[in-house]
Amino acid sequence: MKKDKKNNKVFTLWSDFKKFIAKGNVVDMAVGVIMGSSFGAIVTALVNIFLALCTWPIPGGISGLITILPPLSASQIPPEGFPVEISVADWPEVTADQLALYTSMYTKHGGSYVYNGVAVLDWGAFINAVVSFLIIALVLFVILKTFNYAKNKAAKLKELELEAYYKKFPDQRPKPAEENAPAPAPVKEEVELLKDIKSLLEKSVETNKTETKE
Repeated sequence: MKKDKKNNKVFTLWSDFKKFIAKGNVVDMAVGVIMGSSFGAIVTALVNIFLALCTWPIPGGISGLITILPPLSASQIPPEGFPVEISVADWPEVTADQLALYTSMYTKHGGSYVYNGVAVLDWGAFINAVVSFLIIALVLFVILKTFNYAKNKAAKLKELELEAYYKKFPDQRPKPAEENAPAPAPVKEEVELLKDIKSLLEKSVETNKTETKE
């Protein structure tokens, strides 16, 4: 008996889950997520091309737009013999072990390597994020404008079709509600009920009067 109840619960849960998945809004949301991720990749590629053209003269392109802040503690100062910044052209010819040491200590920003301990303002990443946001906002604005225009156009067409139908069949047109129209007459049953209530109230008033006289 308990096993049958458990199986019924599992079956009910599975049925509810299938109904939930089959709903249009869930499917639309899944499609939107997939399209959004694909659109994000397109926007990223477009932004990279646009910024690469705009920052052509800068060594290293957009990623080279950085500001190295002065060190405020000993941990931000590189060991003796290691500079804070090394250009790609001045990158030393080292052995494999030394190369592993250098790559663990430095991060490439455009056309130079910067010591990991220092604070860096990455203007290139900020500009990239702003341009990406503006492009996405512009595309969404155009999509919403187009959708609202199509929606209003469809509503107007529906109104014109309805008006043409009413012209063809004028008796089907709903009558406009009058502002000062009288209230509908009460039903007979309601009238009888109100009369009974009135008579009961009158009797109770008369009874109270007789009691007060006595």
